Amino acid sequence: MSSAIAKPSKPTAEEIYDQLERILASDEFHSPERGRKFLQFIISEALAGRSEFLKAFTIANEVFGRQVNFDAQNDPVVRIEAGRVRRALERYYLIAGQADEVTITIPKGGYRPCFEYAHNVPTPSLAAPQFDLAPAIEPHRDTGPLHSLGQSFGRPQLSTTLTLGTALLLAAASLYIVLPQALSGWHQNPSGASPTEAAEPRVIVESFEDEGSANAASEIARGLRDEIIGKLAKFDDIVVVADASKAEQPSPNAYGLQGNVQLDGPRLRLVARLVRQSDGAVIWANNYDADLRAQSKLEILTGAAEEIASTVAEPYGAVFQADTDALARHPQSGDADAYACRLAYYSYRRSMNAQTHNTARDCLQRATELFPKSAASWALLSLTYLDEMRFRYKLGTSSTDETLELAASAAERAASLAPNDARVLEALMQVSFFRNDVDKALQAGAAAYAMNPNDTEVAGEYGLRLAMSGKWQSGCELISSAVNKNAGPRGYYEVGMALCALMRNDVRAAELWSRMSDLEYNPTHHLVLLAILGTAGKTADARQEREWLNAHASGLMKNIRKEVSLRLQRPEDQEAFFKGLRAAGVAIEPAADTGK
Repeated sequence: MSSAIAKPSKPTAEEIYDQLERILASDEFHSPERGRKFLQFIISEALAGRSEFLKAFTIANEVFGRQVNFDAQNDPVVRIEAGRVRRALERYYLIAGQADEVTITIPKGGYRPCFEYAHNVPTPSLAAPQFDLAPAIEPHRDTGPLHSLGQSFGRPQLSTTLTLGTALLLAAASLYIVLPQALSGWHQNPSGASPTEAAEPRVIVESFEDEGSANAASEIARGLRDEIIGKLAKFDDIVVVADASKAEQPSPNAYGLQGNVQLDGPRLRLVARLVRQSDGAVIWANNYDADLRAQSKLEILTGAAEEIASTVAEPYGAVFQADTDALARHPQSGDADAYACRLAYYSYRRSMNAQTHNTARDCLQRATELFPKSAASWALLSLTYLDEMRFRYKLGTSSTDETLELAASAAERAASLAPNDARVLEALMQVSFFRNDVDKALQAGAAAYAMNPNDTEVAGEYGLRLAMSGKWQSGCELISSAVNKNAGPRGYYEVGMALCALMRNDVRAAELWSRMSDLEYNPTHHLVLLAILGTAGKTADARQEREWLNAHASGLMKNIRKEVSLRLQRPEDQEAFFKGLRAAGVAIEPAADTGK
């Protein structure tokens, strides 16, 4: 018997390049052109012996054409692309590359590729995957596969999602009428009793499996529950209870998160629902379908947990809506709690009018007096003060330096109490940006996003600040993700997408996005549309928008340069915007001479 020639422990460069060609040629490798360039670059550098130079800065310059002032801390473009390529490789090996002899992976935590023969492939890491924040090129809500869950993990039951979303939006829009009455007792406490700081909602994550079962579905169910607990724990506005036996007696803002896992061969269905414990009412429910042949269990569970946690616990999510409804139906007498003021704040951001703004501001002011160590109250009070400047043409407020300083002082106070709270960091980011301290703003935004990337409001607001500071690529990717997840007030992030399209000279998409934004939310949304119409040469439509602005926001039209420069930080971006306005027939005042 002849002895077999021993195979080297690692693939050769020729074998690796052959495998790379095989991957790039496969229809099952779902990656855009720049993802392919990314993969080719890191493999070429690794095989050339330059793995130690595979840093975010180098990749950003060589692959994405970023400038020498690229800041990886504030610009996540390389991390985002690496996450996409990791998932594309996982999909390829799960479907088309099962029999391939050479495997190529990109271990998390860096950008060095790893090359192995198939029998030496390490087990997948348990670290959470990078998020896929692919920008939506056309202005529509993605009704196909969710970006964050891979190509075969579909958006949960579209009809259910739309029906529930519509109902929640209508409920939120109507509640601003009754919330002021619900909170009207805030300034009196006739009983003299000490108020409670917060009745924060409790989410009790129950078992997702049948007791005593020990099949494959039960194993997946236990993994899903653990993933959900981990994702929910990142939200500071809720209390997550992992042991249902130790939960308190049912209360109006205690919720049970229930569900189960159904397995039919390679097909997997995850069922989840949120139940109010006080009366057993189902507040939210949805199904998630996946195929184990197309994705790993880890990827499926991580994606589903992210979707469930965001839907349940984000500021405009199911818990918020249910608690706002409960507060409106059962107004509190005397001093309410600090959590009620958070509900008032988010209800105000939905409706955006002077009445709800004043209600939220007064409530939060009182909350910070009663509970001076409530970081959440200070953070939201900061944002409420800031809105008196950035939304003044909608709210009818007079912007002063004193208001901005009040916002800054409240944000700093919040940061001193809870420096690692995502909502606090969001407030610090917003105030710093409008104080023209862009570096501090982006540092705070990056920290907030790192704390809880599943908080779509944090991701969307950070994306807006990145984009408007000139980091359009990475900023617009985050804004797009927020839009695809239906984050924030209706039509709020769409105006960000309109600016993204305008800055890349896609005027058609810019107009469509702009008209999808809530034009009544803020007159500056009309100003964005006017600039786009001017750029597109649509003089009749532009005249109509100009007349609307002159009639409803004359103060804005007299201070266009100031308002635009307050938001768009780079002179070249400001000029691109002004060019569209001039084409629409708007006279732009010359820049002030700052020379002394």
